[in-house]
Formats: sequence, structure tokens, C-alpha cells
Amino acid sequence: MIFEPLALSGAFLIRPEPIQDPRGFFARSFCREEFAAQGLETSITQCNISYNEHPATLRGMHYQAEPHGEVKVVRCTQGEIYDVIVDLRPASPTRYQWYAARLSAKNRHMLYIPRGFAHGFQTMTPHAEVFYQMSTLYVADAARGIPWNDPDIGIEWPHAAQRIISERDAGFAPVAQGYDI
Repeated sequence: MIFEPLALSGAFLIRPEPIQDPRGFFARSFCREEFAAQGLETSITQCNISYNEHPATLRGMHYQAEPHGEVKVVRCTQGEIYDVIVDLRPASPTRYQWYAARLSAKNRHMLYIPRGFAHGFQTMTPHAEVFYQMSTLYVADAARGIPWNDPDIGIEWPHAAQRIISERDAGFAPVAQGYDI
């Protein structure tokens, strides 16, 4: 695996290194030793799948408050998504900065998201499926979010004539009103 550090401290774009032959290829998507060598979380406690029927479906921006903060490794296993992370850590030099990557079944890239980051995505194709590896169990009482369109963050989302977004995700309070992490 190739670990590409991002401008947001502790976040990585991970690219598999396929070993090819006439049948196709084989590549690792997780290796405890390789993650540990990068100083990354190696405990995977839960895996989730998000299936999205329509393009322009927006999910996020989600995180879990401590002590249930989670590390995520996210990849798109079908279709394509525009995946976004935002650093919410109070002491971080990259606080409120964001990063976006196009993750797709074709490029097989993954995003390593540290604790203290909000995460969300917009589907770019119909039938997009996203696979999450998570370091901690989901705790409903710790589930939090920030607005996908918070003006203090300024995420540049791909154009969509009409986004599909849940009422919950559309109703998060702006970061200027405070949040717990």
C-alpha cells in the first residue's frame, strides 16, 4: 500500500499496490503492520456499508464525540463518491480545514480519517456503495455532525441540481455555535 500524507495532520490517502498477472490482480486493502509503520490505528472493531441509489446523495458531515471518537478507513466499492473530511480538533494547526478526494471502484483509493474529523460524501454515480472500517463501535448518543455547507468551513462540493440529503444532516448547527468533540 502507498500511504500519501495529506495537508491535514494525521490524514492519509491510501492507494493499493496491485500485483498483476493475466488473471487480474491482488492487492492489500489493510495490513496491521503497514498501518502501524505509519503510526496509524490498527484496531478495526466494526465495518459498515452505505449503499446509495441515486447520484447527488449527500451524507454527512458526521463524527462521534469522545470518548467514542473513531478512526475510519473509507473506500468506494461501487460507483464513485466525492469524499470530504474536516479537521475539528481544537488544538490542531489544520482545524476547520477540509480535504476532498474522489474515491471510486475504479481507482480503489482509500481515505484514512483520524479521530476528531468530520466525514461526509456526495455520490457522483447511481448505485454508489461505500465500505467503512472503524476503530470503535457506533454509539448513537455520541453521534454528532456539522453542516455540509457551513460557511466557516467552505467545502467546495460538486455541482448538483438537486441534492438528496436527510433532514438530520441538513439540520446540524454551524461550528460557530460550538460543538463537542
